[in-house]
Amino acid sequence: MVSVSRIESLDGLSNEWNELVGRSKANRVFSTWEWHSTWWQCFGQGAEFLALAARQDGRLVGIAPLFKRGERVGLMGGTDVSDYLDVIIASGWETEVLNAFLEYLVLLPWTAMEVQCLRCDSMTLTTLPRLASDHGLVVEVVPMDVCPRVSLPATWDEYLARLSKKDRHELRRKIRRLESAGPVRWHVANVAVGLDSKLDSFLNLMRVSHSGKAAFMDERMERFFRAMAERVRDRGELKLYFLEIEDKRVAGAMCFDQGDELLLYNSGFDRDYGHLSVGLLLKAFCLRDAIATGKKEFDFLRGEEPYKYDLGGVDQPIYRLEVRRG
Repeated sequence: MVSVSRIESLDGLSNEWNELVGRSKANRVFSTWEWHSTWWQCFGQGAEFLALAARQDGRLVGIAPLFKRGERVGLMGGTDVSDYLDVIIASGWETEVLNAFLEYLVLLPWTAMEVQCLRCDSMTLTTLPRLASDHGLVVEVVPMDVCPRVSLPATWDEYLARLSKKDRHELRRKIRRLESAGPVRWHVANVAVGLDSKLDSFLNLMRVSHSGKAAFMDERMERFFRAMAERVRDRGELKLYFLEIEDKRVAGAMCFDQGDELLLYNSGFDRDYGHLSVGLLLKAFCLRDAIATGKKEFDFLRGEEPYKYDLGGVDQPIYRLEVRRG
């Protein structure tokens, strides 16, 4: 029988938490202990820590990384910085663990709960609504956003051949124009050393690329990005890409290396070089590197920006569950 208890704090739980992530279908950086603990440190002020653990004969089989503000409960991780979120459950235990979490949660005082950023293949998305009515709960499934992705072939030429004739022509034309602008180099930065200075460059490129990104990257958000990047680097999953023209960094991209997938997390570029499409082209070079390193999928993550479709992205929906008492 699965037993549920409150998690008192995130301290000392990293190994057990991440071992569970590896046994779950939510096995991405956004589910890791590093991601959640960093988010809680940066954004948890004024909220009640409500994380739950499910165990079977003492072994961790589920984590509901919840928090509470006022009368509302939600998943830690935050929709402003996390593209995928979920309840973390060992594969094969979804029904039993979700049922145990619901039995525990209905005894607590809250009026609404959101389970957001669920991938379309999430077991929570299909299982929790089915179980909810047994606990006097009503669940509404709400489309939330899309995450365009590209299934990658074995070679760059095969990738280009899959693009529409118009998009293939435009990409090649833009690459030729960039190469005619002067000495051009794109590369993956060595994040093992000098990470702070490389993040300085990346965050500056984010800020200058768009007024919305400049407003987004306030002091608290910068603190999150720096701490998160260091921890993801220590997991061996951080990739920082830069595009340089005459040794000047004109575009940057932060990606996460997730086994067979490369995830494009955020990016920025110098608008003085916007006429050379440096932002789009660096993303194309990230995609090219994913192919060269044997990745099977390139994930642009959340949002419907046109460049994602110019580069072959195909929408994959994500959802949120709105849970209310019946």
